[in-house]
Amino acid sequence: MRHLGIRTRLTLLYGVLFLVGGTILLGLTYVLVKQNIHQRNSGSVSTLPAELKVGMGDQSIRVNEILKDLQARQERIEQDTLDALITQGSIALGLVTVIGVGVGWLMAERALRPVHRITETARRVAGGSLHERIALHGPADEIKELADTFDSMLERLDQAFDGQRRFAANASHELRTPLTINRTLIEVALGRPSPPPELVQLGETLLAVNARHERLIDGLLTLVASEQALTVHDPVDLAEVARHVVGDRPISVSFDDAPAVGDPVLLERVVQNLVDNALAYNVPGGQVWVSTGPTWVTVSNTGPVVPPYEIPGLFEPFRRLRSRTGSAHGTGLGLSIVRSVAVAHGGTVDAKPRDGGGLTVTVTLPTRK
Repeated sequence: MRHLGIRTRLTLLYGVLFLVGGTILLGLTYVLVKQNIHQRNSGSVSTLPAELKVGMGDQSIRVNEILKDLQARQERIEQDTLDALITQGSIALGLVTVIGVGVGWLMAERALRPVHRITETARRVAGGSLHERIALHGPADEIKELADTFDSMLERLDQAFDGQRRFAANASHELRTPLTINRTLIEVALGRPSPPPELVQLGETLLAVNARHERLIDGLLTLVASEQALTVHDPVDLAEVARHVVGDRPISVSFDDAPAVGDPVLLERVVQNLVDNALAYNVPGGQVWVSTGPTWVTVSNTGPVVPPYEIPGLFEPFRRLRSRTGSAHGTGLGLSIVRSVAVAHGGTVDAKPRDGGGLTVTVTLPTRK
């Protein structure tokens, strides 16, 4: 019973109620009809003509036989009537139960229609569209109260996430300007004639730090953009994107057509981040493989061993494995951006350790319609 859907359980409940109610009604009808027939037949013998009740000898015996025969006939008629009532009533009860189950199935579907609407909205919200609302119209019952509460929760979540995105975007823009100024001043200082070696070393260090901060801000802006609803739905071939990203780098490739729909800039950033991570977090002399196929792109490398329990944390912003080579030079946003872009496109990201060390990451996107 627990494995049945709520619509099936409601239908069974309606059917059982019809059956129980019909059975009780049939039983009461049987008792009332039996009493009525018995009362009508109990006085029928007493209404016979008087000459049939009196007599001597054989004539009296004949009258008694007639009375017994009449009583027997009355009992048979009464029993046949009750049997017919039970038989025909049971058939009618079965038909009514079947009709009741059908009506119950339709009633359950109608009663659960608002619940299905709530479920569909929740599913779309889970896909990243916090702008969805149920907006259920109808009587002020428990289901409408649930829908209104869900809409209120979505409204607050939408406002909270919008505020977070606006803050990240504004902060990133505000930080980009002073970083650009710092880079310009450092380059001007280094461009002076015959700068001291100490100044050159300091300038190069500051430029590296500044470049890392610029990459971090660029990653934050991309992450904010990937968490918003898509406004571009262009046809994109992931194989062409991967071929462009790989270029002439020493990477083993296997490209098959991978049609998708979405934002080409964000999808290129996905492949770019995967390839850059695979190259940065690799062992000296290691290999990187990039392959595409229908609806997916996979990037793997021969990096250090990654424990399976550490993989979920790699997709969190600013989370890095300190034991991985190159972790000090990254921003910690690469895989976070990959997951956000994939989710925004209705896709998924799967990562698993590679035998012998390294990581294999597969991004799967919906097929082009």
